[in-house]
Amino acid sequence: MNSIDPVLFEEWMMTGLVTLLIIFMGFIVWDLAKKSKAGRFGSLILFFVLGLGVAAFIIKSVVIGLIESGAL
Repeated sequence: MNSIDPVLFEEWMMTGLVTLLIIFMGFIVWDLAKKSKAGRFGSLILFFVLGLGVAAFIIKSVVIGLIESGAL
């Protein structure tokens, strides 16, 4: 029976579960904006801040990859 490499499995789960977490946080922000009647501008600000958090996570992953490959 073939077994999957634990490092590969961990990488897939990290990517998949963080993606699901980001989608869930997007739903939470949308629901918060709707219930608080934030309006279009308020909703834009809420999603912009969520987007900054997502961008920081992606940038962190890219920088770690570059450091591990020896490019930095």
